[in-house]
Amino acid sequence: MGDVQRWARSLADRVGTGLNGAVEAGAATGRELLDGALGVARAALSPGGVRGAVVEAAWLASRAAMYPWGVVEEQLRPEGHLRHYRTDELPPRTRGLVVSAMEAAGTPIVLVHGIGDNRSAFAVLSGALRRRGFGVVHAVNYSVLTALTGDVRRSAALLGEHVERICEQTGSERVHVVGHSLGGLIARYYVQRLHGDKRVQTLVTLGTPHGGTLSAYLFPTALTRQLRPGSDLLSELAEPSRPCRTRFVVVWSEMDQVVIPQRNARLEHPSLLVEEHRIRDSGHLSLPVDRRVIRAVVTAITRSYDGVSHDIVPVREGFGGGGVT
Repeated sequence: MGDVQRWARSLADRVGTGLNGAVEAGAATGRELLDGALGVARAALSPGGVRGAVVEAAWLASRAAMYPWGVVEEQLRPEGHLRHYRTDELPPRTRGLVVSAMEAAGTPIVLVHGIGDNRSAFAVLSGALRRRGFGVVHAVNYSVLTALTGDVRRSAALLGEHVERICEQTGSERVHVVGHSLGGLIARYYVQRLHGDKRVQTLVTLGTPHGGTLSAYLFPTALTRQLRPGSDLLSELAEPSRPCRTRFVVVWSEMDQVVIPQRNARLEHPSLLVEEHRIRDSGHLSLPVDRRVIRAVVTAITRSYDGVSHDIVPVREGFGGGGVT
């Protein structure tokens, strides 16, 4: 009888400990969620935040209108990123980039969109890059069902195949990649775990949940489970890894309403070279159209060829004020 009582007491203690742990974890998650919501509110109530909220709403409406075009563009323009760009039609500033920095202008730029989106998300950014003389700008489209049936690891492998085709078609040895939201995480997995650093010279992530996001708990799918803080996928990416040849540029916003808490869009890893830019008043969806983000993307890509060794901005310093405002 005494053994049974001891076993019952031990079981009760374990259950109690588990419940206490669950309550504490839930409370911590609740605090993070509240902090994230308050961060968005503070940023949105600033003068720049009001402008950012208006831009976010306008861009959301524009994206809804352009979404069908993003689906059919690949069929209507089969030549895609291999379209020929004549330098005599370019303005002097753009011709200057092509003539003085042939490698920069000729290196393909691959744009990877976020969850439930398509290449139309990069309508403004791709146009801005082409106007600055980058001739090979290609936005990837992946399945609209990715949110339900997708897997970051599988998508990263498909991205690798896509990059190989672009390199074969263009004769380029390396590419630059810009990933928005989930697209940045897919590209990071490709670079960090599938040896994509041999192909990707620069990876720019915009509002990517490198540390996961609490909003992923709202949708119980296989993909969103990978985006939750502490998931197997994110734990794998956080593991020590071999030195990586790709240069990372991370752009995140204090007003991001999708990545919660917002600081989870930052990236810190001992094997990765990371330059960080913080924006105070841009919403998640409008990051690819923000002029400061576009400037950061162009600078990150062109500085790779200027022959100067640039210091990497440490993440902690970048958080304090070393980034874009």
